[in-house]
Amino acid sequence: MTTDAFLADCRARLAFDLLSNTWNAVVLWALRDGPRRPVELRERIGGISSKVLTETLRRLQFNGLVDRRPDPDAPSRVEYQLTALGRTLLAPIDAVGAWAFEHGDEVMAAQEAACTPDPRSPHPTRRA
Repeated sequence: MTTDAFLADCRARLAFDLLSNTWNAVVLWALRDGPRRPVELRERIGGISSKVLTETLRRLQFNGLVDRRPDPDAPSRVEYQLTALGRTLLAPIDAVGAWAFEHGDEVMAAQEAACTPDPRSPHPTRRA
């Protein structure tokens, strides 16, 4: 990898852009065990609206990570499944999840410390 690997128009930024949307990784992870209907995905994920789920599925489909399969017997019924390309993102998502599990408490402690006023600071809302 060159030193310019994270500059404009690079492939690394493309990958980070795909994972920077919280719901992209969550939906991909929810599809790891096989095809799901949107209702099943919403139940499995929790906390995602139908609108946001639809937008996320469309974005993932646009990027070649998810396939949309209509049911031939019920045209209004569809399932989504990971493509081979989408499956390649499961390992990086798992790695980020493992990192979060291991270091999440440290990150939350740093956030809490950053939000706690420093009594020695002349500006109580700013950390020294």
